[in-house]
Amino acid sequence: MYQDDYRRWLSADLEDADLLPELAKIEGNDEEIKDRFAVALKFGTAGLRGVLGAGTNRMNIYVVRQATQGLANWVKTQGGNQTVALSYDSRLKSDLFAKTAAGVLAANGINVRIYDALMPVPALSFATRYYECNAGIMVTASHNPAKYNGYKAYGPDGCQMTDDAAAIVYDEILKTDVLTGAKYMSFAAGVEAGLIRFVGDDCKKAFYEAIEARQVHPGLAATSGLKLVYSPLNGSGLIPVTQVLKDIGITDITIVPEQEYPNGYFTTCSYPNPEIYAALELGLKLAKETGADLMLATDPDADRVGIAMKCPDNSYELVTGNEMGVLLLDYIAAGRIEKGTMPKAPVAVKSIVSTPLADAVAANYGVELRSVLTGFKWIGDQIANLEAAGEVDRFIFGFEESYGYLAGPYVRDKDAVIASMLICEMAAYYRATGSSIKQRLEEIYAQYGRYLNVVDSYEFPGLTGMDKMNGIMQSFREQPPVAFGDTRVAKVVDYKKPEETGLPAANVLIYTLEDGSTVVVRPSGTEPKIKTYFTTLGKDLEAARARKDELAEALKPMLA
Repeated sequence: MYQDDYRRWLSADLEDADLLPELAKIEGNDEEIKDRFAVALKFGTAGLRGVLGAGTNRMNIYVVRQATQGLANWVKTQGGNQTVALSYDSRLKSDLFAKTAAGVLAANGINVRIYDALMPVPALSFATRYYECNAGIMVTASHNPAKYNGYKAYGPDGCQMTDDAAAIVYDEILKTDVLTGAKYMSFAAGVEAGLIRFVGDDCKKAFYEAIEARQVHPGLAATSGLKLVYSPLNGSGLIPVTQVLKDIGITDITIVPEQEYPNGYFTTCSYPNPEIYAALELGLKLAKETGADLMLATDPDADRVGIAMKCPDNSYELVTGNEMGVLLLDYIAAGRIEKGTMPKAPVAVKSIVSTPLADAVAANYGVELRSVLTGFKWIGDQIANLEAAGEVDRFIFGFEESYGYLAGPYVRDKDAVIASMLICEMAAYYRATGSSIKQRLEEIYAQYGRYLNVVDSYEFPGLTGMDKMNGIMQSFREQPPVAFGDTRVAKVVDYKKPEETGLPAANVLIYTLEDGSTVVVRPSGTEPKIKTYFTTLGKDLEAARARKDELAEALKPMLA
């Protein structure tokens, strides 16, 4: 079957000249052909994500056309404006895929609003809401290595598509022949027909205004003299992040030159993920040279941000996603109480795998902290529930440990632009009061206890990877561990049982141990990995770290 598909592609008159040499090169190589054609990329709530190349199991214009035809069929049943918003990042072929998707939508009589240059995930979410669209598409593979690209689909609320809608779209995709099934007109023809239009300056301006309206201490940053080093990691963050920072008065910004402009090859860091040290290395070097107070890096689609803070001894320390989530929650809550801008019955939201330290901080400020499944759409879902009840102003902050933050309901996905603004404003505020982010973090630990949160990942590559991961998760359920090392399990929560959790079913297991530590096991939704999350509490960092190491060692054989 896959050999037949391969031969069909090989003999087709393919429009993307890059695909034919690849197909010719693998002729006679059963393993390579199987890898590209034995399965198709599956469309889910995170859309599509895969390696660039020829075949049904790769990202290319034909897979994009097929997916967009499926989406178009769904949009046509939805009434409303019959409009889809589109954006894309700096990845290889992102602009081509975005224009390809626009051509399919236009050929189906659907209106398109596309950004005239690369813009990040939050800008796409904003445009989807601003133009009251039926859906949105963001062409990106987030922080994956350069050989990947992807396609995120959004619903009319600017939140990633729901399971139900994604299932309908996937059914429509399965009915569409990958090479010939999609309706298509060229981008130029779509523009000519008036079906494809660019996102207007009014929408861009409204996006920036919505972000800047969420300042906690307006005007403070302009007088702080904050020195910043920033890296967009060759992605889409450069224009929006620097625009907002300059608007609030932060002008001493040194951009990492090698990572300033869009470059889908990501030549300076093979894995442009702000969670890892290698991605921040050039920025850290520059921060040391310039004596910056802070170093920031946003991922290619600018929905997540990583930072390094300057310490009293002039060294720089990376701040984890959990620590920054807690710092921002603390800063926003304290600042809004101080300024008298805190809503009645404020709500913050975090994912179930994020630090319990946030619960303690929220309780201290009288903020209701809700825990939801991993994936920012569940935080978006909580905002939507508040909006439906006419109480959207109650939402003050949401975060995930994987460096995603949002303050305010103007978009429904994580936003590195507002996160960058608030982090810089927070640094400016502490600097103005003779403190620092580092000092405030130590005060939080002194007040609530020394929490340590660490995430480890185990990779399962290749066609058999998913089967191995499923087998491991099954064995955890069939032979549940009664202890990790010497510490017994006090409680297990299996999120596949919604009747017990009150949340939708998810493939997540959380073990609470007798000493209060927690171990979380879950497969990644976007990569062939099982992720393990450890939370330990010690009298100091050393004790908490030693405890984490013991638990990780005990878990290792269970993941073999």
